[in-house]
Amino acid sequence: MASSEAATHRSRLRRVPELAGRRGRAGWARMTAGFFQAVQMTVAAVGAYVIAERLLGHHGPIFAATAALVSLGYAKGGLRYRRVLEVSIGCTLGIVVGDLLIHLLGPGEWQATVVLLVSLLLARFLDNGAIFTTQMGLQSVLVVLLPPSQDGVFARSLDAVVGCLCALVLAYIVPQDPRREPRQDLSKLIDEFTRILTDCSHAVAGTDSRLAWHALVRGRQTQPLVDSVRTGLMGSREITYASPLYRRHRHEIDELSESIRYLDLAVRNSRVFARRLASVLNRVTLADDAVTSLSEALADLSDAVLSLGHALAVSHEQTRESYLRQTRNELFSVAQRLEPGAMGIRTMEGEALVLLLRPMVVDLLEAAGVSHETAAKSLPALGGQ
Repeated sequence: MASSEAATHRSRLRRVPELAGRRGRAGWARMTAGFFQAVQMTVAAVGAYVIAERLLGHHGPIFAATAALVSLGYAKGGLRYRRVLEVSIGCTLGIVVGDLLIHLLGPGEWQATVVLLVSLLLARFLDNGAIFTTQMGLQSVLVVLLPPSQDGVFARSLDAVVGCLCALVLAYIVPQDPRREPRQDLSKLIDEFTRILTDCSHAVAGTDSRLAWHALVRGRQTQPLVDSVRTGLMGSREITYASPLYRRHRHEIDELSESIRYLDLAVRNSRVFARRLASVLNRVTLADDAVTSLSEALADLSDAVLSLGHALAVSHEQTRESYLRQTRNELFSVAQRLEPGAMGIRTMEGEALVLLLRPMVVDLLEAAGVSHETAAKSLPALGGQ
């Protein structure tokens, strides 16, 4: 027993460097991804402080810096302008309410209780967002608990307005590249999708139902990635319509949004296919011809998805179109083979697998820019009709 526990302990110790390395790489990735926002937040906070101190003549305008900092924050690309505006309003209103009530009630603990309660209730009345409520309550109670400003009753409210305006100006004039986050998330989604299809191909080739179940588990974990891409594209579209710096990329973002709509459907179909495949491999033995043709079709489909990922990841129009042509050719090649009889499939269970692959290929063709009619016509007639 003691030797077994010692072996387990040594095994855990050996995993420490691996876990530390993984966390270090993840932290480095987060840091590099958030570098632009960190610079943006720093410039906004320091700039707001300098403006309030030197132009308005305020002493230690800390609320200008904090308002700019919390207004920008580390936010996902989605709804970024709305988030900045929401936090800005909540932050400013909280300070205004705090200044007003402390002017009427005076400083003290019970006054802080009243200010916080009124601020939270007013925030819930104005907006149902958690960020709005938190910022309004936090800023108002800070106004009460900190020493009074020597610059006047509403000086801190004016500082907050300066900070929020700096945040909004920076978010509008110098936003992050709207294509960066969606492409990063899309790359992760494509990687997972190709692994699902590759696992399914290997499962068929090796008649391994467990590998099919693993593909299903991997497929079920892709939905957060799809949601992340969608959220990022919402914010990206917002930036391309609002910021003059990135309006030229509006068409590109619209194309990405259209592609992810069909890619989402294809990923959902892959989960259905993996679940059905695991069941079939548990109960039915496919013929050798069927195993070979189905496994090859899945492997080729995985390669086509990878080509689609390359197409969606590049910004150069000609390069993107070249990858899309390659993707369409690969998908058309797979589509033309998806007839059960031609694939050597003679069982009803095998036919069901092919029938599940057909709409997945149509969705991927539409993600690659093919019309639904053309994509559907690329499939061979069932039963040799």
